[in-house]
Amino acid sequence: MNIISLIFQLGGSLGFLLFGMKLMSNGIQKSTGNSLKKALNLMTSNRLLALITGMMITMIIQSSGATTVMVVTFVNAGLLTLEQSVGVIFGANIGTTITAWIVSLFGFNFDISSFAIPIFGIGFLLHTLKKLRQENLGEALMGFAMLFMGLDMLSGAISPDSGNLNFISVLDDWGFISIIIGVVIGLLITALLHSSSAATAIVITLAYNKLISWDFSASLVIGSEIGSTIDAVLAAWGNKENAKQAAFIHVTFNVVMAFFAIVFFIPLLRFVDILVPGAVQQNENISFHIAALHTLLKTMAALVFLPFTKQFAAIAKKFIKTKENAEKNVYTLEFSETGGRENVVAYIVQAEKEIFKMADNVAQMFRCVQVGFSGNSDTFVRDYFDMLTQKEDYVDQMEEALTKYLVSCSKLPLTETQTADVARMMQIVEDIESMSDECYSIGVMIKKSVDKDMKFSKDDLEKLQPYLSLAGKAFDIVHENLDSSWTAEELASAEEIEKQIDAQHKALKKIARKRLEGGAEVKTELMYIDLVRQIEKFGDHAYRITSALGQAAKQTV
Repeated sequence: MNIISLIFQLGGSLGFLLFGMKLMSNGIQKSTGNSLKKALNLMTSNRLLALITGMMITMIIQSSGATTVMVVTFVNAGLLTLEQSVGVIFGANIGTTITAWIVSLFGFNFDISSFAIPIFGIGFLLHTLKKLRQENLGEALMGFAMLFMGLDMLSGAISPDSGNLNFISVLDDWGFISIIIGVVIGLLITALLHSSSAATAIVITLAYNKLISWDFSASLVIGSEIGSTIDAVLAAWGNKENAKQAAFIHVTFNVVMAFFAIVFFIPLLRFVDILVPGAVQQNENISFHIAALHTLLKTMAALVFLPFTKQFAAIAKKFIKTKENAEKNVYTLEFSETGGRENVVAYIVQAEKEIFKMADNVAQMFRCVQVGFSGNSDTFVRDYFDMLTQKEDYVDQMEEALTKYLVSCSKLPLTETQTADVARMMQIVEDIESMSDECYSIGVMIKKSVDKDMKFSKDDLEKLQPYLSLAGKAFDIVHENLDSSWTAEELASAEEIEKQIDAQHKALKKIARKRLEGGAEVKTELMYIDLVRQIEKFGDHAYRITSALGQAAKQTV
């Protein structure tokens, strides 16, 4: 019964600890969502700046896993080059050590558990009282409180007075073999928990309660560095080769760091002893020794390897080569589950990037259609129609994959703004796909007119040119501003173009009907009316996207 009770106590304590960390990270991420997107501008080829950016983001959102997932996603979306990602990954490794310092400073020096319940209560009120508009801060405070409640329960469950885990001390007595065992255990625990911060908090608690020695604690921390790479591996799984290369760099860096830490194990620990006051053999300030080791190990490794970011990228590209013969006409977009370390901002940015690519394809389709209206119908059929058909099929694939991806995004912990953004992107994806359908329908009609030798008069084609140009202009405004804020002038311009398209649509239909009444060939005039209608529908979808993005811009002001 004692074993069963211990299992439940440990499970409950870890549950509080992990859920608290997740809740705190989610709350902070929601509060800093737009700031995280702006941080992309700092992730440049400047290695030091990239390192600082990765470090600061991780310190803010309290999760190197979330930062790494964000980096892998950005590389996959083409927003970061592989070389740029290296410094950010190094910085994220340093930033995650802040949690160990928080635990060391607040977890054992005074009774944090007595403050945890009031902090949770304050957080609950902030989260519940919608009028205060501080739901995200409230969520972060509740997570902070639960983290330390879990830590307090864990410390009680493994107290040396209980004797529950005294058998662990046996692992300390086997010299170098104990170090290897500690590394393996640290690796497995971290991979299972998906959090090196949580694993380090557990190590600190065990060491504080005198259940494990300083040496064994250090080996567990070193092992956790390897185990923490699980999130990057999961994020890259099923994604493009460049995302896998970024994950490879993260894994390689941490494995190499752990290898050298094991080789220089004794000097490393003695150096930490010099930096941190207190005799660790008597368990004085052992929590600070562990936190210092965690920070020192990652900082030293990052500074040593930072000058070799290009070499790291080159090695990754050599081991994971881009598939040059990959099928270009098959579109894939996977939503990679990362064991609770999902970074909402990363997924939204990825979706925005893919929607822009979708619009690029429609732009190419529209240019194909313009050739058909330039008096070169035969050229269009011979040189452009097959391309138009392939593009239309590709955009259909993109719509299906993106919609599925966005549905998965909607299940993440989103803010109200992010929820609205995801819903808006779904509408935009639908409209862009409809625009590809209109382009294809126009192309089919042009081909049909050539196959059946249906001739449009030169005057008819000339009248369609400005009408088609207006539809193209409406789409250009959308295409150029998909990923930027809209000004009042741009919105007014789009609205005016929509009015002109509607006016010309009515005028051209009226002309065609008069020709029908005058005895013109029915098939030709009906096709002409269909062409006019399809172009008008193309413009309508462009204006729908404009309205959706304009509404979003007004809400953010």
